[in-house]
Amino acid sequence: MSVTLSLAKLINKTNAEDLPAWTIHEAKRTLINMLGISLSASASAGNQMLLSWVKNENAAPRASIIGSSVKTSPFNAAMMNGFLAHLQDYDDTHFPTVLHPTSPVWPAVFAASEDTNASGLQALGSFVLGAEIACRLAMSVHPWHYDMGWHITGTTGVFGAAVATGKILNLDVPTLNMAIGQAGTYACGIREVFGSHSKPMHAAKAASNGLQSAYLAVSGFTGADDIIGGRRGFWEVLSPNGHNPDILLNNFCEHWELKNNGLKPYANGVVSHPIQDAVIFLRNNYSIDPLKVTSITAHVHPLVLELMNRPDPKRGLEGKFSFQHCAAAALVDGAGHDAQFSDEKIVDPLISSVRSKVSAIIDNSLEEDQVHLSISIDDGVTLEHSIDHATGSPQNPMPDSVLERKFIDLAGEVMPAHNVSELLHVLWELDKAPNLNKISQLISIK
Repeated sequence: MSVTLSLAKLINKTNAEDLPAWTIHEAKRTLINMLGISLSASASAGNQMLLSWVKNENAAPRASIIGSSVKTSPFNAAMMNGFLAHLQDYDDTHFPTVLHPTSPVWPAVFAASEDTNASGLQALGSFVLGAEIACRLAMSVHPWHYDMGWHITGTTGVFGAAVATGKILNLDVPTLNMAIGQAGTYACGIREVFGSHSKPMHAAKAASNGLQSAYLAVSGFTGADDIIGGRRGFWEVLSPNGHNPDILLNNFCEHWELKNNGLKPYANGVVSHPIQDAVIFLRNNYSIDPLKVTSITAHVHPLVLELMNRPDPKRGLEGKFSFQHCAAAALVDGAGHDAQFSDEKIVDPLISSVRSKVSAIIDNSLEEDQVHLSISIDDGVTLEHSIDHATGSPQNPMPDSVLERKFIDLAGEVMPAHNVSELLHVLWELDKAPNLNKISQLISIK
């Protein structure tokens, strides 16, 4: 039996009612996180550019765009919401692979659920399965695939979106196999675009293309029989230097990669989060004057320099992938929200001055969520702090109370407080809801 068909059979026989209760709770957390981020991002210039394009499409109004009263096709809604979810780089991260599973999968699930009037529990369960498959597929090609320059959120996220949409549409095994087969030919996204609008577009297209693949399969559209394991399939073409088939299928619904997913406290590349944790700790405990800092030195995992070595970012989006800027903004502002990554913050004289004093040293003994950091002051004092597990990592997860605060702050940027509170309540109770209509109503902003 082919790899992809085996996967389709596992997905087909697993329903929301079969899933552990903690996975449904985690699905709620990821949706709360995504909607807060997306509502905040809806006010951005990038969103307005894409929204104008969607309006011109004049598609049938079947699905919602977060933070807008505009309704459009499920395909366009999935694309728009995927873009919003990833625009601030504030979305969750699968720590072993740095895949962002929510931004491609939940937008597809949400659009398909609106279109079919699926229940809240069905939506939650479909997300869990789609996200798990995206994470498992990412693990099966880790680290070779990412090292080649592929953006794994785009390349494996599309499979997760297709699987999740297929569950919403109740596809049988052959049809789901074709949906996955079609999705695989849409697997794309290269890391060179990090720091531009093209990065969140990878999540956007993964969401919309995954959804489209499932809808096309319903109409009889065919894809490859074994898009994952075939002779010219995903593994052989997009990760020719290595892949591990066992990771994808073994111990399905027993071992959960979803447990290795984490919610972000900072709106930037996750590998710099230990640096920001350490800087903010020293800042808050020693009242450091940024003007007196002579150097900030971080001993880090190799991925920090691979992904985030931008000592002189030119725009806010680039600052999200500059460990130097992340550290400097954390020292000056004591935060790492989207506000710390505006074009104005990039040219802020104080932040720019501190940024020039930040450096990193690779330490292969450290994990991605670890750092040893020192800050030297002009009076000869050197302050040091180590982080074993960054805030939001699987070993140090964001509590529900902190998640709620994040959601309230972000959603409150564009919604009145009473609507924010009502939406949060509806989201926590989603598994009891007959459909997603109430959420759709509350996220619609004129």
